[in-house]
Amino acid sequence: MTRPLVVIFIAIVLDAVGIGLIFPILPSLLQDVTHAADVAPYIGVMTALYATMQFIFAPVLGSLSDRLGRRPVLLISLAGAAVNYLFLAFAPHLWMLVLGRAIAGLTSANVSVASAYITDISPEETRARRFGLVNAMFGIGFIIGPVLGGALGDYWLRLPFIAAAALNGLNLLLAFFVLPESRQPTREKIDLAALNPLRPLRWVFSMKSLLPMVTIFFVFSATGEVYGTCWALWGSDTFQWNGLWIGLSLGTFGVCQTLAQAFLPGPAVKLLGERNAILTGVGCACLALIVMAMATEGWVIFAIMPLFALGGIGVPALQSLATRQVDESQQGRFQGVLASAVSLASIVTPLGFSSFYFVVRAQWPGAIWLSVVVLYAVSIPIVLGLRFSKPVAETVTA
Repeated sequence: MTRPLVVIFIAIVLDAVGIGLIFPILPSLLQDVTHAADVAPYIGVMTALYATMQFIFAPVLGSLSDRLGRRPVLLISLAGAAVNYLFLAFAPHLWMLVLGRAIAGLTSANVSVASAYITDISPEETRARRFGLVNAMFGIGFIIGPVLGGALGDYWLRLPFIAAAALNGLNLLLAFFVLPESRQPTREKIDLAALNPLRPLRWVFSMKSLLPMVTIFFVFSATGEVYGTCWALWGSDTFQWNGLWIGLSLGTFGVCQTLAQAFLPGPAVKLLGERNAILTGVGCACLALIVMAMATEGWVIFAIMPLFALGGIGVPALQSLATRQVDESQQGRFQGVLASAVSLASIVTPLGFSSFYFVVRAQWPGAIWLSVVVLYAVSIPIVLGLRFSKPVAETVTA
């Protein structure tokens, strides 16, 4: 494994630890700041704000990474994350929390740029395995982050955010001093029209063959938003978990996901093919979500974690398939568009999930997981209709 790849993986782990730190105690922080009895709507609004800023700026930064290089854009992203956590650590008022999340969303190009970076340095035949390792690195981060965040949050509510800021600062230093550039920047003059956040979407809509792939990314991203929005609230309401137990549940999922993503995507694609690997992942996730919806004892959630983690085996196959949809010169742009689809899902669905949870919370909190099953069901006919085409070059100027 090359040194740049190792550095990217370490950076992803540290980033995931920083994100995972705040999950178990964000509801408590919002209660402390707003003094509201039910903070589900606030969580939905803050998540949607972050995603709105990401939606506007991620495609732009993805295009800029094609022109200026991956490294400077990644450094800007990491700096923005560190500033966000400092706002969360010391904010006495809601508007400061909102401002911090807006800054984080504005600079959150790390996922799309890291994906483009890996594409730059990876032969096509290794991409599925390497994207699987990327998800495994996130899994490692989510083993450490939620458990540490829950423990630190029970000790002092603001401590996890200080730790997250420190980790992102370390991440920034690592990338600044060690990470090389992955491609020769074009250094072309930046067209101001390219700063229009809707322009990349116009580009992808002009290429009809890309729409199913973008739609699947949208749906899968929508299903993922429910965990950050509702997991901590649901764990507290259903099983009376404190911050530590919420962190332990997320950490256990991280262990299972890491093992699954590190060892299974390559064999799954080889045995089942990319399409069937994606569908198998969807089926495992839906079965686990149905069990979660019905669970009345906390141990059940820990018992089904291996099955839940199998739900992610198709994601690396989907990511690898996506890289073959455009030629090398458009990877940054296309990854930015995919990040934009992720962000668009993150704008709409947290508000929907938090509103739905607010309605069902008193009667049946677990019903939130059945809503995710419905979303997964939407993706199945689209996956079945995917065409496995060769990369497309840009033929239309958006």
